[in-house]
Formats: sequence, C-alpha cells, structure tokens
Amino acid sequence: IEGVMGLYDGRGAGEEGSSAQVAKWLSTPVVLVIDARSLARSGAALVLGYRLFDPAVPLAGVLLNRVGSPRHYTLLRKAIEEEAGLPVLGWIGRRQEVYLPERHLGLLPTSEKDALSEHLNRLEDSLGEGIDLKRLVAVARSAPPLPEGEGGIFPAEPLPPAVRIGVVRDAAFHFYYQDGLDLLEALGAELVFLNALEDGVLPRDLDGLYIGGGFPEMFLHRLAANGSFMEDLREAFYRGMPIYAECGGLMYLCRAIVDFEGREYPMAGLLPGICRMQRRRVALGYVKARVLTGNILAGAGEELRGHEFHYSSLEEMPEGIPRAYLLYQEGDSRGKPDGYVMNNLLASYLHLHLASCPQAAERFLHHCGRYKEARMAAGCKFSCSGRV
Repeated sequence: IEGVMGLYDGRGAGEEGSSAQVAKWLSTPVVLVIDARSLARSGAALVLGYRLFDPAVPLAGVLLNRVGSPRHYTLLRKAIEEEAGLPVLGWIGRRQEVYLPERHLGLLPTSEKDALSEHLNRLEDSLGEGIDLKRLVAVARSAPPLPEGEGGIFPAEPLPPAVRIGVVRDAAFHFYYQDGLDLLEALGAELVFLNALEDGVLPRDLDGLYIGGGFPEMFLHRLAANGSFMEDLREAFYRGMPIYAECGGLMYLCRAIVDFEGREYPMAGLLPGICRMQRRRVALGYVKARVLTGNILAGAGEELRGHEFHYSSLEEMPEGIPRAYLLYQEGDSRGKPDGYVMNNLLASYLHLHLASCPQAAERFLHHCGRYKEARMAAGCKFSCSGRV
C-alpha cells in the first residue's frame, strides 16, 4: 500500500485517504519502519503511540532504520518488544552507500539513477544482514484473502482497441498512476509511448495525447533542443487533437519555462504563458476539483479528485482563457482556480486519479474517437507533422 507521508496521514485531519484506512479495509498487516537515529527507549514510546492511536490498524511488526550499531539495535529491540509489545523484525544501519538520493519533489526517479543495479545489490546485502526476511515474509503471508469487491471500474472484458493515444513517458515525464493507464487500455485505447527528449516527430495516426507530470525543469536544454517534436505538438493542437496535460505536462506546453537560476527556455507554446520555478514549494496535497469549464475529461459542475505537488507557477497568462477547475483542499470553502481549457486541450497542475473517476477516462476516449472519425472522414491518414 503506497501512501503520502506517514501511516495515518490522509486528505485532511481525519483518516480519509490514509494508508491506515486502506490497511483496515483490507485487513493488511502493517510493518512500521521507524527512523531510529538518536533514539533508544524513546523508540518504544513512538511505536506504542502508533499502536494506541488506532487499535483497529493491524500492526504486525517493526523495522528500524538508520541504526548506529548492533548494540544500539539491541537496546531498541528490547525496549520496543517489552514496552510496546510488537516484534522487531530487523534493522538497517547508517550506510551512506544505500541511501536513495533526493531532490525537490522527493526521491530521484529510477530513470535517472546511474548504476542502479549496483545500488540495489548493496541494499540487498544490507537487508539480508540485518532483517529477518523469513519472518517478514511470514507477516505478509498472514494477510487474509482480499475481499470481493462490488462491481468495479474495469469492464468485465477489455474492449478492443478503438483509438491510439500517445503517452509521453521518458526521463522528463513519468508521473503516471499505472491503474489509470490500465483503465484506458481496458476501455479501448491502444497506448503508444513517446519520448519528448529523443523522438523527432509524433507517430502516425494518433487520436489523442496524454502528457503526465515529471521533471521537465531538469531537462530544459534537451526539451528546448527538440524543436521538431514540439512543432508536431502544435500541429496536433491546431488540428483539434484531444490533448490532456497535467503538472509537468502543463509546464511543457507553456511558451517557456524559467529555471531555478532565472534562465528561460522556449517550450511548445500551446499555452501563451510562462512557467517559473520557485525555490519554495507552491502546492502539496489531496484536492477535490470542481469543473468550471466543460472539457475533454468532464462537464461543467462535475467533481474530480486528485493530488497536486509542484514548485512552479504560471505567469503572463492572458485574461479570458477559460479556467478548468476550482481546487479545494480539506477545510477550504473558497477554492482556487487551476488549469486552462483551449478547444480540445486541457492542461492543469492536477494529478488526476482516473480510477476514482472512470467516467473521465471514458469521456477522454469519446473525444479521441470523435477526432478519429473526423480525421478518417477527411480521407487522409497524416502524421502530425504533415508527412504522409
């Protein structure tokens, strides 16, 4: 179960959206990973607090991270097992070579890690030395079978491919929920993965584009240098192709991106504004989005759910371009405008979870299907660059 922040952290002050809530729904055993640096008996108080905070959460054991020495581990294990009543399944020492590098949006993605296999081998050695892997696997196997769901978001049988959707997935753009991509395929999309850093043109006969989030700010020189790919994006937009862009994709579609040092790089220019990187985080958290302007994902007045996390802001956007959403965080009654709608383009900072609103996926594919029909009726199978 993957969640944001800690075990009990969710959408607001309550448990909604937390890993703890999902663990209770599924009766999934939970192993706490505790940062044990500079802790001894206080580690037991920390674990006991987690245990008592919500007794319905099935805590099954503890792993200790950043432990200073075998003696330090012995002190921690004795205190936790005697005072907090949970078994300690092992420890990981303070070894610099197994630390995962970080930057402004979190851990460095695997696509950018050099010598990743060597790093994983070192991590494997460290885990094997300090963790009782048999006990850990036994805890995992103690989980009961998953409950049978009522209905579901996926069709009983995947629909045959009806439209081709280009998905930009490379080192600069790779923030996608896999179940969202799976849902698009199940609903009849053939996904064609694209590389904005290396591909010279868009493939032939695409019916829609999906540009997800990522780190375009770390690849600005390469993105700006690939002018032919951006020219194809503009041609696709002018022809009315449905284009959905979120967060990093939104940034890429602006006229320019200004990096952390104030250097400006030209981008695709579908949106007339510029995107400027900020030193401090601009937004973080789960949000509900009320649709202001009907678009390729939802009609006006509908509600979507997702997540925002970014260090950039939009500037110099002209007045009069329809806004896509009002975003609401927990406790916010006013909301804030986000995103823009321009013909068949929808671009916003919202990371949308399609599994929470499958009707948005269906509507997107519907628009892609209408574009395909119009293209085929015109009697020409063109690539977006105009080259047949």
